[in-house]
Amino acid sequence: MERSTVTGKPISDFRLRISDWRSRFTNQQSAIRIQQSKGFTLLELMIVITIIIILAAIVLPQYQKTITAAREAVLRDDLYKMRSLLDQYAADKGKLPQSLEELVSAGYMRELPIDPFTDQADWTITTGEDPNSDSGEQGVTDVHSAAADTGSDGRPYTEW
Repeated sequence: MERSTVTGKPISDFRLRISDWRSRFTNQQSAIRIQQSKGFTLLELMIVITIIIILAAIVLPQYQKTITAAREAVLRDDLYKMRSLLDQYAADKGKLPQSLEELVSAGYMRELPIDPFTDQADWTITTGEDPNSDSGEQGVTDVHSAAADTGSDGRPYTEW
């Protein structure tokens, strides 16, 4: 076996020591790298938080418009159904109902729907002369929302 001129030991032993020294050195350097990269800096966190705030500022108005559009769709549908049931009641009974609760008690509706803008069943009714009555009785001719807000079409919900 050849001997190293520096140490006088066999070369294979010398190579083992060098590889051992290299592995210890690289392990120490990787441990130093691991210790240095154990978290985020304050700058990195601030950048991420700023990006989240910007995205929220962009998305929030669109979300609110979507919620309002959904509530308006529910309101339109509820008004359409109640007006249709008023007509059905008048055709079946030969007279207009005196209140919306009469539609419920007669079985035309299970319960009064809740106004999506006021979160209550506080509908505004319009009464008028019953065209089917000979003695000039009054009855519910139309129904509207009690919300004081204005719709996306510019008309108040009370006129829908």
